[in-house]
Formats: sequence, C-alpha cells, structure tokens
Amino acid sequence: MKCVKLEDKKKLVTSEIESPVSKDGSVVIKVKACGICGSDIHYWDSGEPKGLVMGHEFAGVVTDPGSRTDLKVGDRVTGLPISPCGKCEACRSGNPQYCRYTWSEAVGLALTNPGGYAEYTSCRADMVRAIPDEMTFEEAAMVEPSAVSLHAVALADVKVGAKVLVVGGGIIGLMACEFAKLDGASYIAMLETNEERGQKATTVGMATEYFDAKDPDIVKKLVEKTEGGFDIVIECCGNSAAVSEAIMAVKPGGTVVLVGVSLGPVTIPVVVSVMGEVTMKGAIAYTEKDFDNCIDLISRKCIDVDKYIDDIVPLEDANKSFERLTSGKDSAVKIIFNPEK
Repeated sequence: MKCVKLEDKKKLVTSEIESPVSKDGSVVIKVKACGICGSDIHYWDSGEPKGLVMGHEFAGVVTDPGSRTDLKVGDRVTGLPISPCGKCEACRSGNPQYCRYTWSEAVGLALTNPGGYAEYTSCRADMVRAIPDEMTFEEAAMVEPSAVSLHAVALADVKVGAKVLVVGGGIIGLMACEFAKLDGASYIAMLETNEERGQKATTVGMATEYFDAKDPDIVKKLVEKTEGGFDIVIECCGNSAAVSEAIMAVKPGGTVVLVGVSLGPVTIPVVVSVMGEVTMKGAIAYTEKDFDNCIDLISRKCIDVDKYIDDIVPLEDANKSFERLTSGKDSAVKIIFNPEK
C-alpha cells in the first residue's frame, strides 16, 4: 500500500509497505482522513526514527473488525492511538495516558505500528470508536487533538470569570481557547510569535485578544493588562522562552499547565514560580473519557472543528504541508491528509 515515511531531517518520502493485517484482534481501517500533529513536526525536524509512518489523528472505515464483534466491514470509526497495559495503577485509575507502556506500540508513533499517513492502518481493538453518521471523517480526525486540549483545560480547572492565557496558536492552543471559553473564562489572551496565527485565534478561535510573543516587553504588558497576572496559563509550545513567559505571566497562586513537549532540556525561571507559589501541572494526551466526550461534543455540533481545518491534501503533499505549518508566516494550523486524493 502507499504510505509516507520519515526518511531524514525534514524529509518525508512516498513509499510502499505491506498493508496491515489484524494481529491480537486489532481492527484494520481504510484511512479516509489523518491530521498532521505538532508531535509529528518534532519527528520531522529531527529526522528520527527513520522509517516511521506517522499519523495518529485518523479516521476511516473498517476493513477487518478483528476481535470486535460489535463492528463490521464498512463501519465508520476513529480510535485512540495509545497502547496502555491496562494493569498498572495509572490504567486502573482511568489515566492510561501516563501508563509507561502507553506509547510503546502507539499508532503512528512506533515503528512497529504504522499510522494514518497511509492507505490503511490498524488500531488496538479496545481503542477503536465508532463515529456517528452525521460526523465527517475530517471531523473524526479532529477528535484526537480536541481531546488533548480538553484534557489540558480540565487539569487547569478554569472557573467562571477566569482570565486565561494560552501560549501557542497551533491547533492545541486554539482548541484550549475554545474549551476555556466553554468553561466560563471571561478573558482569553493568545500569545503567539506568528502574527497570522495570532490573528486567527481572535477571528476564527475563541481568544479575546492576541499578543505578539516577540515583543521584548510582552510580560510586563500581560501583567499590566490583567492587573497582576493571569489566573491560568496553558502553555502549548514546549520551548524555554514559551514556558518562561508562561511562568512570568501567571499571577501569584495561579496555575500553569504545560502541554507543549520539548525533545530537549528547557530552562525556566524557577524562582518566579517558587516565590509566587505557582501550581505547575503537566498534561499529556487524554483519558478515554476525554476522547469519548470529544466525539460527543463534535457530533452534536457543540464545538465546530471544521473552522480549524485549513486544507485537505494527498499524501504526496506531505513535505509541502509540513513546510507550510512550520514557515512562521502562514495562518495554517491543521492540514489533513486524504490518502484517496
């Protein structure tokens, strides 16, 4: 089957691999839509692991239901790409996202489990979810990133009237604005280096105001704007500058939720968080309940994810799409592959 493989730094190639077959009861899916995630961009930047077929934001139709007796060929599905053990304390508490095995065989994140940048993929049977007829495949591919944002905002515990700063205007940041608004935030600021994305957060997204992260006086302006700092800061970039700005922009006693992931060390002004008794939380992925809630919210049109989809392209446009998303000059935040194009 046709797929896109990671070959080197910032180099994806169209290739051929064997089509997946059901193993250990897994469900085989013909991919109809698969989104590009920020973590995919990290892999693309590093060029490792070579040979990886990415794509963990997928949706399609069942071609082999595996061990799922409630599914049949042709059913419309999406799935959680994770591979938790189901036995550890994290899994037993309903938090498989930080099970130590949850990423070991994850779809599109492990060499042993090719993802949705291909004509077909397979997903662990217990992680597959049927999607309603009224949900498009593109909307279904947006469930996974939506769940990441929902989980982060839930950890932030936004109160009615809260002032929230979101650092980073990618899809996770934009959706975080959306969920913070739904939770009752009265003022939501977006901090972003890319002006095109920053403006998009206020015109398409739910942000009240956009601030330029390149402004050398930005922290002072943010603190003055909120008369002492934000109640909550949701950091969606993962680099030293972004995390530092998050810590300095939150009010004493406030909460910073770290969603962005860095593959290298991050330097931060720890003294600021100590002196302000700032609560800092990490947020990784989502629970199964978060994922299922997003299917429900999107299918019932409680949230509109279509407005965030900038383009739907064939697999052959992979490199061009990654370059567009990382240019720093384009407003695009979500590009979706359709392997049938």
